[in-house]
Amino acid sequence: MTDPIVRTDALGGSSLARAAMDGRVSDWYATRPASPGAWRLRAQSVRAGLKNPAWLDAVRPAITPSGAAAARLDRVANGRGVVVTTGQQPGLFGGPIYNWSKALSALALADELEAATGIPTAPIFWAANDDADFAEASWTAIAVTGGAQRLSIEPATTLGRPMSEMPLGDVTAALEALERSCGATVDEQPLSVLRDAYRPGATVGSAYLRLLRTLFEPLGIAVLDAAHASFAAATRPLLVRALDRAVDIAEALRARDAAIVAEGYAVQVSEVEGLSLVFERAGPAGDKRRIPLAEATTAAAASQGVLSSNVLLRPVVERSLLPTVTYVGGPGEVAYFAQVGAVASALGVDAPLIVPRWSTTILEPHVIRILSRLSIDEAELADPHRAEGRLARMAVPAAVVAALTDLRGEIEAKARALAAASERTAFPLPHQVVDGAQNAVRHRLDRLERRIVAVAKRHEQDTMRQVATARGALFPLGVRQERALNIIPILARHGGVVVDRMRDGARAHARTLLGSVENDVRPTERVPSPARSVRPSPIDDRIDR
Repeated sequence: MTDPIVRTDALGGSSLARAAMDGRVSDWYATRPASPGAWRLRAQSVRAGLKNPAWLDAVRPAITPSGAAAARLDRVANGRGVVVTTGQQPGLFGGPIYNWSKALSALALADELEAATGIPTAPIFWAANDDADFAEASWTAIAVTGGAQRLSIEPATTLGRPMSEMPLGDVTAALEALERSCGATVDEQPLSVLRDAYRPGATVGSAYLRLLRTLFEPLGIAVLDAAHASFAAATRPLLVRALDRAVDIAEALRARDAAIVAEGYAVQVSEVEGLSLVFERAGPAGDKRRIPLAEATTAAAASQGVLSSNVLLRPVVERSLLPTVTYVGGPGEVAYFAQVGAVASALGVDAPLIVPRWSTTILEPHVIRILSRLSIDEAELADPHRAEGRLARMAVPAAVVAALTDLRGEIEAKARALAAASERTAFPLPHQVVDGAQNAVRHRLDRLERRIVAVAKRHEQDTMRQVATARGALFPLGVRQERALNIIPILARHGGVVVDRMRDGARAHARTLLGSVENDVRPTERVPSPARSVRPSPIDDRIDR
C-alpha cells in the first residue's frame, strides 16, 4: 500500500452538540431542510430575502477572489445564488487538519446543493483574522518518528492586537522542523506555498490568509478576510444595532442559557457578565476591547473605532450580510449555535442555520504497517500507556511470568494457612491483621510487576518507538488527529490523492445532509488488526495505569 486511507469518522462533541445533530433540541436551532426540495425552498428564501444584492461588491476587497473561486462567486452575485460558509481563526502554517475538513465540507455541500436545486452556490471560508488570540494562532503539531512535536512561535510584539496586525516574527526554526518531518516528498508545491506565505514582513493573519487562498482558490473555495476594512464597513450597521440592543441580547442569552441548563446540557459559551457581544478597536495602535453593557448605547451613537463581533454574534452578522444558506461547523460550533438563535431573535433577524462538518482521520501507509505489525487497535493509542504496557507485558519471558504467578499463588496459600492455624489457637489473630499483611505483600508484588514491565519496555525500545510514532500520527498531543496535526507534511508526502479522497468523503457526507441518501453516513471501519498469535500475559493490567 502506497496511498493513505482517508477515513470518515463520527464528529463527536458534547451532549448538546450530539443532541442538536440528532434533532432532539430543534427549538433552539433554525430548521435543517430534510430533502433536496426543502433545501431548494430554503435557498430560494435566502436569495429572495437578501437585503443587499450587491453584497459581493461591498466585500470583494475582503475576498479578492481569483481563478475558480472568482468564477464561482461571480455566478452567485447580484441575487443569483447563495453561499455555503465555514471558517476558522488563524493557526500556524494553516492550522490543524479540520480546517481542510471544514473547507472541503463547504465545497462539497455547495456542489451538491447546486446540482440538486439548480441554484448557483459557492463556498466561502471565513478567515477570522480579526481574532486577537495569539496563543491559539501561534502553534501547530507535526508527526515525527517517536511521537508528535508541537511547533510554536513567540510573539513579536505586545499581545492584544488582531492577528491581521500581529507581526509574524521569526518562524525559521518551526518551518525547518516541519520541512524535516516531511521526509521523502512526492509534491513540493505545498511546501513551496508555505514558504511563500510565511515570509519576512508578514503578519500572523496575512500569512494564514495567503496560504489558504493559494491552496483553496483553485478548488473553488473563496477565502474572506474578516479583518479587512471593507468587511468592517459592511458589517458596521448591524454591529451598531447590536450595541443599541445590547441589554435585550444579554437578557435573551440568559434565558436561553437557563433553558439549556434546565434540559441537562452545558452552555458552550459562558456569559461574561456586564459585557456586550461587540468589540471595539480605537485606531491601529489600540487593543481590542469588549464594550461594556453600560457603555453600549453611548457607543452605538458615538463610536468611531472599528467594531467586530464575538463568537455568538458573528454568525448572525454573516447571515445578515451574505446570502448564506448554511454554515458548516464543528461540534463546538454546533453546540453554541443553540445560543446564536437567541441573539438573532433579540436583533429581529433570521437565525443562521448550521450543519455538521465532515470528520476524518488520515492513515498513512507507515502508520498502517505499525498497527498491523504490532496488532494495535487504534483505540489503544488514545491512552498514553495502554499499548506500550500490553506489548511490554507480552515481551516478558514466560519463565518470569510463571515464577511471578507461582509466587502470588504461594503467598495467597500461605496467608490462608496462617489464618486457619491462628483460628485454632487460644489467641487467634484478628482477620484484619492477616489481611493487612497480605495486602502489603500484594502491593510489593505489584511494584515488582511494574519494574519487570519497565525493564521490558527499555528492552523493547524499537517497538516502543513505533508505538509512539503511530500515536503521534493519530493522537498528536493526546487529541484526535484532525484537531491538532498539520496537513502540509501529509500533502507533501502523498500529493493530490489526499485531497481527492477527502473530497470524496465530504461529498458522501454532503449528500446525507441534503437528504439525497436514505441512511446516515456512518464512520468507515478502522483498519483491522490481525488476530494476535503471540502469547497472552497473565500479568495484571493494573500495572499500566
